[in-house]
Amino acid sequence: MKWISLCVLAAMVAQANAATIAVIDSGLDYKHEMIVPNLWTNAGEVEDRRDNDGNGYQDDVHGWNFAEQNGNIIDYSYLGTFSPDCSKYFDIQGKMFLGQATESEIAWLKEKVKDPNFIKEMGKFGNFVHGTHVAGISIRNTQNKAMGIKLIPTEVKPFLDGLARTKAYQADRWSLLEKAFDALAAEQMKMLTDIARFAAYHKADVANGSFGTGFNQAKMITDNAYRIIFFKKPSEEDSNRAAAMFIAAMVKHGQNFVAAAPNTLFVFAAGNDGMSNDQFGTSPANIKADNVITVGATYKNEFFAPFSNYGTKMVDIAAPGMLIHSAIPGNEYLKVSGTSQASPYVANVAAQIKEANPRLKPVEIKKILMGTVDPKGFLADKVATGGIVNSERAVVAAQMTNSMSVSEAISRAKSAVKAPVALRTERVFPFSVVPMPLTPMFK
Repeated sequence: MKWISLCVLAAMVAQANAATIAVIDSGLDYKHEMIVPNLWTNAGEVEDRRDNDGNGYQDDVHGWNFAEQNGNIIDYSYLGTFSPDCSKYFDIQGKMFLGQATESEIAWLKEKVKDPNFIKEMGKFGNFVHGTHVAGISIRNTQNKAMGIKLIPTEVKPFLDGLARTKAYQADRWSLLEKAFDALAAEQMKMLTDIARFAAYHKADVANGSFGTGFNQAKMITDNAYRIIFFKKPSEEDSNRAAAMFIAAMVKHGQNFVAAAPNTLFVFAAGNDGMSNDQFGTSPANIKADNVITVGATYKNEFFAPFSNYGTKMVDIAAPGMLIHSAIPGNEYLKVSGTSQASPYVANVAAQIKEANPRLKPVEIKKILMGTVDPKGFLADKVATGGIVNSERAVVAAQMTNSMSVSEAISRAKSAVKAPVALRTERVFPFSVVPMPLTPMFK
């Protein structure tokens, strides 16, 4: 009886110390069988159309929908509206990568990607399942609690309309463009700062950000703006200059975003353009702060994902992000690839570190994550640490910090936990895996 009581007490302590991960994404299925046991619940709120805890968010029981300003963190009306072809597409992709797809399956996929209606449906499907898939990775095999935060996609049209009504001399046009980009970035980051304050109010230990604007996505916005201001199509040089200007503005104002939750570690996906963040940039991945860590993707611990962004200055660490099995709405599961999947892998470990020692600050959690990686030759020129996250070693180091310094704990954990043996997977179609896009910040 005494032993049972101790087990119950230990379980209660573990539950009390469970870390909270704010999943800033496209919403999550809070009824999913994988999510329910690890769903964050606001103890100060009940669903009664009142703001019980007085924080300004009525019925924020499991998070908040910043898109529609309500507590509905997923739109269940989409369930059952997608054709089976959406999931089939991802399944065949995975088989192609492993060399297991039949000729008929490959032929089916090649035909499907030519269908504009299917591509449109895939865009909706991807956005609908993205947040739940990410959340499932963040809480897998842990006590971690997932808080749902649905991200607002910013409307760009008013911004461009405003430019169209503006007259400027040729010499002033770059200045006008820069000011307009700065204003749009400030507006977007103001919204994200509100999200950070919400996470901070609810004491989120970790925030996962598998969303963003990459360089190529920025160019879609900035090229249109350039045409309005200069009345012509931009040259490649001007296109790159405008996109870099916009990304720089996003990163600058992004400092306010992460500063609004100083006790939260933000884990950002590096991006899926296969480009250098050191050279071209991605937001919010390129925000540098003590409470920010940026993640690139690998296939297991074997090789760097061809689609993953990289950079020894701007990308800190790597984690598995190819063919990751996780939840999607409706009690279903799917294997998906992307830095969107690598980021919550690290968020998962970060939360376990926090659980092992609740006194650790974000900068210390970041130091443990980066200091306990498994160095890999194929990552030497890809990420700052030159390594892939080692979850077991990181948690052991965190446990040791209860009785020693972080630096000493990292050193001892390196000796105590060896790197796993890397298997070699034959890559028949290494570039056939198309990542699920990051949740867009702009539409």
